[in-house]
Amino acid sequence: MSIASSHIVCTSLTFSWPDGTEVFDDFQLAVGPGRTGLIGLNGCGKSTLLKLVAGELSPSQGTIKTFGEVGYLPQNLVLDTRLRVDEVLRIDRVRAALHAIEGGDADAEHFTVVGDAWDIEERSLATLDQLGLGHIGLDRTIGELSGGEGVLLKLAALLLARPDVLLLDEPTNNLDLRARRRLHAAVAAWPGVLVVVSHDRDLLEQVDQIADLRDGEVRWYGGNLSAYEEALTVEQEAAERMVRVAEADVRRQKRDLTDTQQKLARRKRYGQKMQDTRRVPKVVASALKRKQQVSSGKETTLHQGRLQEARERLDEAVEALRDDDEIRLELPATLVHPGQGVLRLSGLRTRYGPPLPQEFEVRGPERIALVGRNGAGKTTLLRTVMGELEPVEGEAETLVPARFLPQRLDVLDDGLSLVENVARFAPDATQNRVRARLARFLFRGARADRPAGTLSGGERFRASLAALLLAEPAPRLLLLDEPTNNLDMASVRVLVSALKNFEGALVVASHDLPFLESIGITRWLLLSEEGLRDTTPRELARE
Repeated sequence: MSIASSHIVCTSLTFSWPDGTEVFDDFQLAVGPGRTGLIGLNGCGKSTLLKLVAGELSPSQGTIKTFGEVGYLPQNLVLDTRLRVDEVLRIDRVRAALHAIEGGDADAEHFTVVGDAWDIEERSLATLDQLGLGHIGLDRTIGELSGGEGVLLKLAALLLARPDVLLLDEPTNNLDLRARRRLHAAVAAWPGVLVVVSHDRDLLEQVDQIADLRDGEVRWYGGNLSAYEEALTVEQEAAERMVRVAEADVRRQKRDLTDTQQKLARRKRYGQKMQDTRRVPKVVASALKRKQQVSSGKETTLHQGRLQEARERLDEAVEALRDDDEIRLELPATLVHPGQGVLRLSGLRTRYGPPLPQEFEVRGPERIALVGRNGAGKTTLLRTVMGELEPVEGEAETLVPARFLPQRLDVLDDGLSLVENVARFAPDATQNRVRARLARFLFRGARADRPAGTLSGGERFRASLAALLLAEPAPRLLLLDEPTNNLDMASVRVLVSALKNFEGALVVASHDLPFLESIGITRWLLLSEEGLRDTTPRELARE
């Protein structure tokens, strides 16, 4: 990709966190027109890179040049709940001037503020409607909206501003199925430069190219996620063949070196024998010995060189293979017998949710998917069940040890190290046991001493899960709120594998249908304004 056509250019970029953890060293990047999907393992620096390009962080060395205005939607969006919708859209001053003019105030300043934006309200409402937010209006406050609606509202502000470069970091996190489809459509229709970090497969099918961030470098693949996976499969099959060829060459060179050494040893013994039996004159024997030593040295050096070259080719072939570390979840004994009660709701009414059935019970190793639109009250219900929120009336009773992994991953203290955080949940565990548990989640050695506040979204998920699963007693009921948010695809696969082996009961709130179907959900519950009712994946897909 030529620099002249690029809208983002990073040159010799170096960045480390305050604790010394290096993210980029002499990093180079040039992003041109089109929609780019930025992918990579958790912790490789995807979100950090977007923050650097957006100006939220500053590199210690190197330069970042962007051509045109940059719009940025962060992964963890925080909006002031006191703001009005028009303030988030940044049209409040223009609206105020318009309303003043309509009210008869002909001050020239109002006309200056309005400029050519006489239809700003109509365009704003049309953009909100495009994203399914037409019902919220322009005068409501952020505190009245759900988290997913807040994400879409910020995206609406970016669509209205039409920046030259749009950066989206995990934009579908916390969005319900309908909102995800609307965002997918907005991305597919984006005419400018767009870079999106996501684990959402459907979203990554909308991009023009994939940028794979790995080991501090970016490799480019033309096409969407499916094209990338096909290309990667071909690459890895070729790399595996090269490894097999290189391994065979190393074995052959080792044999040749061994054969040469044995042959030279036989020659040496024969020459020594001839000299000992005085079959040749001493002068001749000495000359033959010197000649043999020179020849032996040359042959040995030749074969050692060939072996070294073969080993280097093997190392290069192995480097081309992907052997990504994956989290290893070893869940403790969590068996719940069929029919055993694990959760009972009696006349429960939550603070923000709809009325629930008078009596509701979860029994045995049921796997329940809790689905519903943004703002339906799923998170409120889970937090009420765990006792974090007081019910308006009725009660929720957990009948077995339960653990809750919240959507915001706020179980960690940002000021403490990972070791210290996990130790809070298991005060009787030894330091070695805590570190061993963290190692299974890829926090080995000094990485376990990092402050929680420096972690990426996926790393924070792993650390939070490690803390909860080390806690005693072992959980027999797991409540998970959007667990695949911020996880790379490899980590999602491992999470699926772990949950398949979990013998307790599961209640999972998620908008990720492929994930839910992969963990063996036995019951689908839809939470809506009408209450809680059974549903099916097919019915959800039609919504």
